[in-house]
Formats: sequence, C-alpha cells, structure tokens
Amino acid sequence: MKLRIVTPLDVVIDEDGVTALRAEDASGSFGILAGHAPFLTTLATTVVRWTSATGSRHYCAVRNGVLSVAEGNAISIATRVAVAGDDLGVLDRQVIARFEADLEAERVERFEGARLQLDAIRKIVAHLQPPGSGSGATWA
Repeated sequence: MKLRIVTPLDVVIDEDGVTALRAEDASGSFGILAGHAPFLTTLATTVVRWTSATGSRHYCAVRNGVLSVAEGNAISIATRVAVAGDDLGVLDRQVIARFEADLEAERVERFEGARLQLDAIRKIVAHLQPPGSGSGATWA
C-alpha cells in the first residue's frame, strides 16, 4: 500500500510498500491492511503506526486530521501537525517539545491580538471624545 501524510506546508511521509497501518479515531483504534474497503474518518490526536514491506515499524504523531483509504491500497492522512520518527522514545520527546512550542506560540499570538484590540479601542474612544471635553480620563 502507499501511505501519504501531509500537512498544509509539507509532505511528511510518502512511502510505498506499507503492509499494515494502525491509527485511532473517536471510536477507538483500528487497523488497515491491503484490500481495505474505501474508508474515511477523522483522527484523534494519535500516533499512526505502520509496518513496511521489510518488516520495520515506523511512527508519526498527528494532531487530529482526516484519514482516507482509496482503492484498497492508497492511504492518505491530512493533518495540521505531523512529527515522524522510527523510535517511540525519541518521537515522544520530539512531540512534547513541538506541542509545547506550538502552545507558547499560540499564547504569544493571543497576547499580541489582545494588545492590538486594546490599542484600537483606546484610539476609538479618544477619537469619540468631544474636543476640549476635559474629562481628565487617561488611557494607559
């Protein structure tokens, strides 16, 4: 089977010769073998596990996404975040570091968005004050 895992910015996995795949959706863990019926599901945050034709195991942590099986031999996963690896211990550390960095970036973005909104509100209020109102109100 062919496996493709893509994010909006990258093709993370593009591999032929996959013999089996396991993932998890809202209903639980499931497996896919060659000849699987057409299938479409939304993934939970999970580690996708697959075995290659050589018998080696591979892993890719995904943060939600959509998995589809077409023609019984083409598996596609579209996700926002994917971190691939061949060692679960190393992958665990990489995923934690990546998710922590993403959370920090989201926090900074929320803070900057709130700051911009407050600046806009201050300017609108200052503009709406009648000239010479002498309200004495100061905005920090």
